[in-house]
Amino acid sequence: MGVGLANGVASGALWGVVFLAPAMLAGFAPLQLAASRYLVYGAIAAVLLVPRWPTLRATIGRVEWTALAWLSLLGNLLYYVLLSISVQWSGGAAASLIVGMVPVLVAVTGAREPGAVPLPKLAPALFLCVAGVVLMGVAAMSSSHVAGTPVQRLLGLLCGVGALVSWTLYSVGNTRWLARLPQVSGHDWSLLTGVATGALALLVAPLAFAGGGQGRPTSEWGLFWLVAAGVAVFASILGNACWNRASRALPLTLGGQMIVFETLFGLLYGFLWQQRWPTLLEMLAAGCLLAGVVLSTAAHRPAANVHAAA
Repeated sequence: MGVGLANGVASGALWGVVFLAPAMLAGFAPLQLAASRYLVYGAIAAVLLVPRWPTLRATIGRVEWTALAWLSLLGNLLYYVLLSISVQWSGGAAASLIVGMVPVLVAVTGAREPGAVPLPKLAPALFLCVAGVVLMGVAAMSSSHVAGTPVQRLLGLLCGVGALVSWTLYSVGNTRWLARLPQVSGHDWSLLTGVATGALALLVAPLAFAGGGQGRPTSEWGLFWLVAAGVAVFASILGNACWNRASRALPLTLGGQMIVFETLFGLLYGFLWQQRWPTLLEMLAAGCLLAGVVLSTAAHRPAANVHAAA
C-alpha cells in the first residue's frame, strides 16, 4: 500500500507538467505538441527497450501489441491533443478540474472488480472529490486569467470532457492488462507503450508538421523541442512507470483516486507559471480533493490492519 501510494503521488507530480506545456507553447497547434512529445517518447522508449526485448519477446505478441496500440491512442495521443486544446482555449485550471473527475469515474467503473471497496463506503471520498472539482470550476469560470471567446471556452471545456473520457478508458484498460501480464514489469510496460505511441506519432507527424516551420524563428522551435523532450522524459517515461507500479500495487478504485494528484500538481504548476497565489476558492477546492484521497485511502485499509490497530 505504501509503495503504491508513493508511486501514485509521484506519477501525479510528473504528469502535472502536461498542463503546463500547452500554456508555455500556446502558439503551437495541439497536434504538433502531441506528435513531438510522443516522437521523443517513442525514440527513448525504443532505445531503453532494446536490452529488455529478448526477455519480453516470448510474452508480447500480436494481441498484446494491439492492446498497446489502443491504450496508446486513448491514454496518450488522443488524450493529449484534447487536453492541449482544453488548456489553450479554456485555461489550465478548467482543464485540470475536468480531468480531476477521473477518480470518480474510475471508482464507479471498478466498483465491481474483485476486492474493490463498495461504493457506499467510498461515497464520502467521492463526494469531496466532486465538490472540489465543482468549486474549481466556479473559480476557473470567474477567473480573469482565462482568455478566449465564449465559444472557444465552451469548445475547450468539451475537449476537456473528451480528455476525461479518454483517460478513464485508458486507466481501466491499462490496469486490467497489467493484471493479465504479471510477468511484465510496470517499467517494461511503460516502454512498450512508448514504442506503440511513437509509432502512432509517426503516422500523424506529417499532418502535424505539414506547414514546416511556418515562419517561426529558430529559438521558438528550440524551446518547442526542449519542452517536448522534457514532457516525454518526465511525464511519459518516468510518470508512466510510476503509475504502472501504483496500478499494480493498489486496487482499481484506490488507483483511480491517485489521479487526483495530477490535477493538484497541474494547478500548482499553473499558478507558478502565472506567478500568482491561488484564490480562497481554489485553495478550498484543492483541500476537498486532498481530503477525498485521504478518506479513500482509509477506506482501502485492509481489515486485518484495522483489527491489529484495535
